[in-house]
Amino acid sequence: MTKPHLEFFKLDLAEGWASPPGYPAGIQQKILTSDLDETNKTGSRTRFLRFAPGEYTTAPFVHDHWEEVYLVSGDLIVGNDANGNGGEQFTAPTYACRPPGAVHGPFKSETGCLLYEVHFYEKSVSDKA
Repeated sequence: MTKPHLEFFKLDLAEGWASPPGYPAGIQQKILTSDLDETNKTGSRTRFLRFAPGEYTTAPFVHDHWEEVYLVSGDLIVGNDANGNGGEQFTAPTYACRPPGAVHGPFKSETGCLLYEVHFYEKSVSDKA
């Protein structure tokens, strides 16, 4: 499966949101396009992720793909504890680029936020030929 060729089209930001597996209900994603295959370690995904005000995760994340994150609006606290306390607050516009295996989070937003994220696996040397 490959991602489709999509030209500019209007996004409906009111519909199509769902909480990713394992996330609280107040954190939702809207997948823009994806052929990410975490089993075979191929592909990429582009999504919006939004936090409702006061929502937080309780444990750090680590994954085996690259992740680029742009904080479009609001605030994002990085490194809170399991009760949502502490951490370092960032406000938009802010950017992060994380290699595979990077431990990051947990995350919280005091006012709510909107993130634009790109997740991808690097092609192996044999894939580039």
